[in-house]
Amino acid sequence: MVTSALEVASRVRDPELPVLTLADLGVLRDVSEQDGRVVVTITPTYTGCPALDEMGADLRRSLTAAGFAEVEVRTSLSPAWTTDWITEDGRRKLHEAGIAPPSRLGPREAGPVPLNLTPPSRRVLCPRCDSPRTTEVSRFGSTACKALRRCEDCLEPFEHVKEI
Repeated sequence: MVTSALEVASRVRDPELPVLTLADLGVLRDVSEQDGRVVVTITPTYTGCPALDEMGADLRRSLTAAGFAEVEVRTSLSPAWTTDWITEDGRRKLHEAGIAPPSRLGPREAGPVPLNLTPPSRRVLCPRCDSPRTTEVSRFGSTACKALRRCEDCLEPFEHVKEI
């Protein structure tokens, strides 16, 4: 059975959140095939994302291994990625892995994103016991996209994917 380039690319895991595929994370924007050539377009979670090169290398490696001889990975910064692009399946996988998924932000107006230096107060449920009594321990976790939190009920620490 011949596997499409989209099927192959959709199975590539995110290097920083390996419980998610690039498709789950919403960074896989487009995959097109023409005459044996594959063009994949991805959008980083933020400009300067250190995992972007690894994502591209993983996509090229997976597609080449699947028999696609010519693979080009393009980066698109517009529209900017948002955590709203994480799929429902991706949110479920995060929760099951003990990582609190982000809340949905909803539609945004086009134009510049306002800079707010004050961290928003959020109600983040503990992914282990579902308690709403959690506190932020550090604005940054193992990656810039995640914060470190602690549950006041089960006392377990956990990461939270921040809303972007």
